[in-house]
Amino acid sequence: MMLIGKRLRDLREKLDLSQGDIERRTGLLRCYISRVENGHTVPSLETLERMSAALEVPLYELFYEGDNASGQGPKTNSKEQAEAESEARFFEKVKRLTESIDEKDHQLLLYVAQKLATR
Repeated sequence: MMLIGKRLRDLREKLDLSQGDIERRTGLLRCYISRVENGHTVPSLETLERMSAALEVPLYELFYEGDNASGQGPKTNSKEQAEAESEARFFEKVKRLTESIDEKDHQLLLYVAQKLATR
């Protein structure tokens, strides 16, 4: 199972950035960043976009768990590249569709997605 908070921390530490650096780059409070990294809160898609921009990685890389996961993107063949592009389009579509729902519904949607992912 992938834990987004651990992935965010690993990427941040790989870039030798502190939570304070991420706070300055995103405008998010350091205590909130800590809560996300420790799995105490589920970030919204908008927050993940801000974090990916601060870490200077594409959004999809926050969800990538392969051996080549790094700040440089995965090494892929053409089939893997097509799958990655398809996933990126999927997440863009999810982003567009979820922009109009309120934060409570965002949290519910992410909770359901986490439960489905653990099955």
